[in-house]
Amino acid sequence: MTEAFARFLPAHGDVDGVLGLGGSGGTALVTPALRALPVGIPKFMVSTMAAGDVSSYVGASDIAMLHSVTDVAGLNRISRRVLGNAAHALAGACAHPVAVTDERPAVGLTMFGVTTPCVDAVTRRLGDDHDCLVFHATGTGGAAMEKLADDGHLAAVLDISTTEVCDLVAGGVLAAGEDRLDAVARTGVPYVGSCGALDMVNFGPPDTVPQHYADRLFYPHNPQVTLMRTTADEARAIGGFLARKLNACDGPVRFLLPEGGVSALDAPGQPFHDPEVDAVLFDTLEREVEQTPDRRVIRSPRHLNDPGFAEELLAAFDDVTRR
Repeated sequence: MTEAFARFLPAHGDVDGVLGLGGSGGTALVTPALRALPVGIPKFMVSTMAAGDVSSYVGASDIAMLHSVTDVAGLNRISRRVLGNAAHALAGACAHPVAVTDERPAVGLTMFGVTTPCVDAVTRRLGDDHDCLVFHATGTGGAAMEKLADDGHLAAVLDISTTEVCDLVAGGVLAAGEDRLDAVARTGVPYVGSCGALDMVNFGPPDTVPQHYADRLFYPHNPQVTLMRTTADEARAIGGFLARKLNACDGPVRFLLPEGGVSALDAPGQPFHDPEVDAVLFDTLEREVEQTPDRRVIRSPRHLNDPGFAEELLAAFDDVTRR
């Protein structure tokens, strides 16, 4: 039923909005179909599960989860109000759709705190002619960007901060899924990528870091986020993962390697500066990506946050989007 509904609902072009009701089973049945709908179609899910971790239900979509408070098992003085609020919310969203009048082509960009100067420089230059959609590279950010690519909303991708792959390889808390970059391969959307924050793995507070990492190099980003420097072995695995994904892409691809450092923490005098580990990452990508006229790996002597590197990204962007 779940698989059938997930195929049935998106196949109907006359869906203006959806309201789902359920306990754990109903929520698991309905939400895959909601996730399959394009971003922007109103989607509300009233659920007994909505007061906990809803990431597996929402995924990269724009589903609004509303806690049912009482069980979804008949009407009472509480459920009448909760369900009524949900119905009115859906009715309001359908009756007053938000008009999108921006005719500029949309570009998806990935950003992390330690790559912000680079992404800001790129968006400033592109903003006059492009609608720049910046995604926080926290696992769901990359997935959301790729969903928009799948839905046909993106004219190009500037995947500057591929850091979610670090957490996938090393077991961090902001991991991409195994399907990271698959939407780029499926759609052939013009793609420019780089190594933004591929020097770090994310964990929560220090006491949540797995014990087997006790002897590693850490940096306390804030009380809730502890960063761990990647090793040469992890860099090799990260480069291999990205190379495999890029090799599956038939659209125009440029992937830039900033030899001066990949994040604000990976610079001379900063705690994660380690040119030897970076070199393993760069060498792996250059060796394992099957380069063609449309798929190229480009080395740069600059640091990722150097204004000159932003110019190189923009030149690569012009190259892939002119085709």
